[in-house]
Amino acid sequence: MSEDTIRLATIGRILRRRRRLLVVLTLVGALAGFGVSVLFPPQYTANASVLLPGQWDERGLLTQVNIATSSSVVDLAAAELRWGGAGGAELRDRVSAKPADGNIIVISGTAETPERAMRLSDELAQQFVQFATRITGGGSTDATLGLEALRKKVEETNRRITALAGAAAPGQTVESVQARTSLEKLRISLEEAMTKLDQADPANEKTRLVLMGPSARPTAQTPPTRVQLIGAGALLFLLLAVVGHLAAARMNRRLRTEQEITAALGSALLGTVDVPDERGAHVPPGKGPRARIGRLLGLDTRWDVPVPQRSADEAGRQIRYQRVCARLRDGLLAPRRLLVVVPDGDEIARRAARHLVAESQGDPVLRVVEVAVDGPIVPDRDSESGALVVLSAGNWTAEDLDQIAGACADGHHEVVGFVVAGPVRARTEGSAGTSADGSTPALAVGSSATGGSE
Repeated sequence: MSEDTIRLATIGRILRRRRRLLVVLTLVGALAGFGVSVLFPPQYTANASVLLPGQWDERGLLTQVNIATSSSVVDLAAAELRWGGAGGAELRDRVSAKPADGNIIVISGTAETPERAMRLSDELAQQFVQFATRITGGGSTDATLGLEALRKKVEETNRRITALAGAAAPGQTVESVQARTSLEKLRISLEEAMTKLDQADPANEKTRLVLMGPSARPTAQTPPTRVQLIGAGALLFLLLAVVGHLAAARMNRRLRTEQEITAALGSALLGTVDVPDERGAHVPPGKGPRARIGRLLGLDTRWDVPVPQRSADEAGRQIRYQRVCARLRDGLLAPRRLLVVVPDGDEIARRAARHLVAESQGDPVLRVVEVAVDGPIVPDRDSESGALVVLSAGNWTAEDLDQIAGACADGHHEVVGFVVAGPVRARTEGSAGTSADGSTPALAVGSSATGGSE
């Protein structure tokens, strides 16, 4: 697993090198969002307002909100609407209520059309007003008549007490003063009882909920709308594609460092060489519909390969090859013959091997063979002194290189070292007599004494 930190540059490279694939996946996501919007019809929400006169604290308002959306009120509204297949349980998911400023409760109803949404919210608000009035006693006629009769009795008693107080002896005797004082206390007690009776009157204004007119016709759909679903689908698929690329990069087990390749092959690094980068040179041309689709979507090139660095010049690249050849001559005994093993499909390594054969000029004699990574087979040892593995970094796993090393051992070839080839951007065009990859055409790999390929 790669432990490299995910940077913005990495995401930018994904967007740049996989733009065709990302565009296609974004369109697929938009189509998926459109399909979801077709399966789920548009919804509209209408709001009805109910005013609660008097002084209400936050707790009291929340209590009224809970009553407005209770099963009792919703069931009453469902019974009045008589919508087929929409009972109280179904309507409970379509209604809501919330307190607003000024002791107002906003009751919302959601339906498939604006008209049904308006009817649902209006009916629910009306049932809420009736239910709240009924549970507070405002709807009981007998209770109202009884309280009114009691109020009249208290008023009549109060008048009689006043008359008795006036008819009491006007003198200042102790008995007359005590009588007038007792009557005054009784009258005050009756007035206080009247005040409490008025406050407890079920017809008090605080219990008289006011329905503030019919709900307004909704002009826009309730989120998520079709446009929002299409946009969400496109964005979701784009993010999943990017995250998928990042996850694949984190799980990538291809070896990138020289230490990892050394451990996998069990041999030493003899040097690194540069190969002028050519677009698509490191990817073999595929055939068939799958390969054509891959090229169309840009999948024929790897996105996680860093941008090739700019090389110094042709002379600097030649020096690197010459140094590798010099190390081979110093480390080999006669006969100086080597088998150059290149993984099949590694175009950068193949071009590097051809250039290495050209630079060796027969000392040592190099013979290039390309072996399949899946079940590699290396020719048996003839007159070679060992095998030289040429490969590019970041393309092969430890298991791949272990199989190549095992194939060399089966062919009785000792791996004397390996060379890592990396693509670079050339500063100048190839000079006369030199090909674009830096190799001399006259020294093309063949079955001559200076090297060959199988």
